[in-house]
Amino acid sequence: MGLNLAQEWDKTFPKSNKVSHCKVIFCNRYGILLAADLYTPKHAQGKLPAIAVSGPFGAVKEQASGLYAQTMAERGFLAIAFDPSFTGESGGEPRYMASPDINTEDFQAAVDFLSVQDKVDSERIGIIGICGWGGLALNAAAIDTRIKATVTSTMYDMSRVNAKGYFDSEDSEVARYEKRKALNAQRTKEYRAGTYVRGGGVVDPLPEDAPFFVKDYYEYYKTERGYHKRSLNSNEGWNITGCMSFLNMPILQYSNEIRSAVLMIHGEKAHSCYFSKDAFSDMMRDNAYTDNKELMLIPGAVHTDLYDGGEKSAIPFDKMERFFEANLK
Repeated sequence: MGLNLAQEWDKTFPKSNKVSHCKVIFCNRYGILLAADLYTPKHAQGKLPAIAVSGPFGAVKEQASGLYAQTMAERGFLAIAFDPSFTGESGGEPRYMASPDINTEDFQAAVDFLSVQDKVDSERIGIIGICGWGGLALNAAAIDTRIKATVTSTMYDMSRVNAKGYFDSEDSEVARYEKRKALNAQRTKEYRAGTYVRGGGVVDPLPEDAPFFVKDYYEYYKTERGYHKRSLNSNEGWNITGCMSFLNMPILQYSNEIRSAVLMIHGEKAHSCYFSKDAFSDMMRDNAYTDNKELMLIPGAVHTDLYDGGEKSAIPFDKMERFFEANLK
């Protein structure tokens, strides 16, 4: 069965006249069809380096990942932005589920697809993971030796935040037990009803006393800046039990065995900055391949500034271009 793909330009960013755009479909190792936007530099000659982009967690390819992919295509790379399994225009049932394994596989399936394209040099493939897909990108880089360079932007470690809460405020056996108890009670309830319950996206209306990072998300996902009708974060969110398996799956377990190049980018003022700082430290520890690893903090930038640049043009595309040029050769 195929996918029903929108043909109109329905992105949250303007279309570039420097690249060609089309929709493509590829299949992952679990037989799930994934939908992607393919961006190719116009008038490009020969085989090109290629980049696969996904994220943020709960977003769709019409938002930040598409902007990243189109911009990298403007700079000479063939790039795809794809919807993860169970979300957006991609396949997978039931909808609105997440999986540390399947979603890591989604990145590898994107590499499969790029590797066999006539216009792509299969020895020069990189990936970009935004927000929660930054952690999944590192997991993919740790297992897939075809990935020669990885960029993470405003990264979340979804295993850590699910198992320990924000800033590790729920890091105890008792807290995790209560989460498991509640989630398993929800499973029984949903199985009996024969339907899944959505957990809710970004809170709306926004409470006056909402923490800054909630206001930050609202400003992106709930306004013209970043709203999209297929985005989970813009609408009803994941299923309540959708991210349950992240509780027990430390996706960054082998990050210090990544030999390929990694650039981690984060806003200095982002509530999530500790994820990148700690993940970078863990990746460097006892790693024999540290010369090609870098952590870049953007002064004054908050979490969603790296979704679309914000008012600060915060996304360091020049740096990313140089990084991929140096490591996809």
